Amino acid sequence: MEQNLSEILLVEDSPGDARLTTFALQSAEVANPIVHMKDGDEALDYIFATGAYSQRNKENTPVIILLDLKMPKVNGIEVLKKIKSEAITKNIPVIIFTSSQLTSEVRKCYSLGANSFVVKPYDFNKFEQIIKEISTYWLIINHFPQ
Repeated sequence: MEQNLSEILLVEDSPGDARLTTFALQSAEVANPIVHMKDGDEALDYIFATGAYSQRNKENTPVIILLDLKMPKVNGIEVLKKIKSEAITKNIPVIIFTSSQLTSEVRKCYSLGANSFVVKPYDFNKFEQIIKEISTYWLIINHFPQ
């Protein structure tokens, strides 16, 4: 099975969770470049090639987006809503990766087009295992449209 080597976009405001996620992806031997955005506003600029990222080719979309919900400036729900409302980005798999377990947030995310909702475990070994399973499924098993 061949892995799509487009970038993984990690949208996470917690530096600790971002480091942990990046480490877990690397230990799962993910070859894709990992791009980290610290808030929803920065992520939208990156995805849609605006602001500080206006020179980026917005046709080069991430292979997957790991999206936290609770972030400053623009929250994950708003980022998800924007991604899924635009033709160029609506097919990018968005995995909500958050500490929230609120049923209302799970429902809201799926109604807006989230592809998966994963609650971050507090145990490092479980965290690492979940990231490995996410990366295996979304980068190797899942078949993307061409």
